[in-house]
Amino acid sequence: MSLLEDIRGLEAAVGESIVGQREVIRRLLIGLLAGGNLLIEGLPGLAKTRAVKAMARNLEADFSRIQFTPDLLPSDVTGSEIYHQSEQGSVFRFQPGPLFANLVLADEINRAPAKVQSALLEAMEERQVTVAGKTHLMPELFMVLATQNPIEQEGTYPLPEAQMDRFMMHVRVDYPSREEEVDVIRLVRQEEQAKAARDAAAEGDRPVAATPAPLAQSAIFAARREIAMLHVAESMEQYMATLVDATRHPADFSEELGRAIELGASPRASLALDRCARTHAWLEGRDYVDPQDVQQVAPDVLRHRIALTFEAQGQGMTSDDAIATLLGCVALP
Repeated sequence: MSLLEDIRGLEAAVGESIVGQREVIRRLLIGLLAGGNLLIEGLPGLAKTRAVKAMARNLEADFSRIQFTPDLLPSDVTGSEIYHQSEQGSVFRFQPGPLFANLVLADEINRAPAKVQSALLEAMEERQVTVAGKTHLMPELFMVLATQNPIEQEGTYPLPEAQMDRFMMHVRVDYPSREEEVDVIRLVRQEEQAKAARDAAAEGDRPVAATPAPLAQSAIFAARREIAMLHVAESMEQYMATLVDATRHPADFSEELGRAIELGASPRASLALDRCARTHAWLEGRDYVDPQDVQQVAPDVLRHRIALTFEAQGQGMTSDDAIATLLGCVALP
């Protein structure tokens, strides 16, 4: 099998555990291959945590889940120096926290105060944490996937713009359709039946069908090398830069945008657009980036990096509405 087929096999394996969230699975895969962090937003029960766990289960990687709560401390996330005493003497040793894993699920990240949220910043950006004056490197394969509920207000601590900008993409999870809801019921029932069959087989000492081996981390690193070599034409570079510039000077592109966007995207948006568009093109089996790749990932890259005016919010406009208008205003290369 080719490398692309291996990666698509991972996508298919995750899809077997998730119904009706194909775009979410593709975004998880893009974030993994592009080496970025994802903010996943959706109402409870929409399989956000399940999707992350499914990807970790089908990948040769360490998985860690951190439940963010108001009483969480930064050391609960990063780890701390622990005092050890032995016959040879006393010494402080660093005890790594749950942040030291390949895939880190920061569940309900907006439930913890700013001090705990900031504990993730250095790890997300620099791939390291500093505790007691010592720097500890994160694993080579490291990705933070944070979830949050979009409608909760009480007992939450909204992420500041600086931290939002650290996420490569802001992925939104919607309700499944009625047909997909039926498939969800059937899928969970089948899982329960499969577990019951495994338990019965274990009690009777009967052989159980082997599960497929997880994808090795080396395949992810090899895919990243291929994506890094993907061709990006100068016209596409100009297109991505123009899209980001349009968020900073919206009135130059549309009167409607000028009234809607108050704060534009930082240069991180341009870098994320480039990396995500290349990854999307590679997953589609192409060795070059076209405008469709940029338009496919632009909403996830930009929605958390722009701020709307009070006038636009009062009219019921969302970031996605503004981005749709923006994509229609900027000329294709």
